[in-house]
Amino acid sequence: MSHARTLPAYLIQRFQGWKATTYTENKAWYRRLAASGQHPRAMVISCCDSRVHVTSIFGADEGEFFIHRNVANLVPPYNPDGEYHGTSAAVEYAVTSLGVAHIVVLGHSNCGGVKGCLDMCSGHAPELLEKTSFVGRWMDILRPGYQRIEGLPAELQQPALEREAVLVSLENLMTFPFVKSAVEDDRLTLHGLWTDTGEGGLEQFDPAKGGFVAV
Repeated sequence: MSHARTLPAYLIQRFQGWKATTYTENKAWYRRLAASGQHPRAMVISCCDSRVHVTSIFGADEGEFFIHRNVANLVPPYNPDGEYHGTSAAVEYAVTSLGVAHIVVLGHSNCGGVKGCLDMCSGHAPELLEKTSFVGRWMDILRPGYQRIEGLPAELQQPALEREAVLVSLENLMTFPFVKSAVEDDRLTLHGLWTDTGEGGLEQFDPAKGGFVAV
């Protein structure tokens, strides 16, 4: 660990400010959470993008959401091949150990990962086709979504593919046996959302209408 360094000063100062105010004012609550364990009602799968702030959007407190973030908020298909599967592990733990009642997949506007998939699939990002590209191989998950939107006008493809990232993830979630059985037994519900980070908008997928509608 010789390459590790101390935190930047501004992060240390922010931590000390949090400890002196928010933590001190709610010490009993934090200690209760630590002692009783977590009991979140929902899992949220969102993008790594720093502009997507799940707890702020929903006004959530500590202990309320089990949050997993990855590039473009994608869930891969069920594939128990013995390899490393961080997202699948998080889903498994949320459903089988924590017993969450809801899984929310949250997509967003101007997603860099989705833009990478769009460029890769349309032939404008050959570097992402390389086997050594972690981003490219991860964005292969979204290829079925690209196939559904590639006929749209160019200016509509990115926002459409961002929503497809949500739908592909919902479809893939249902390939996990423990998710499928929980959904069919009414122990779990799945939800697809897309947020406009610039305008503060939120849309949800409505199966009855076959598309996303404003919340």
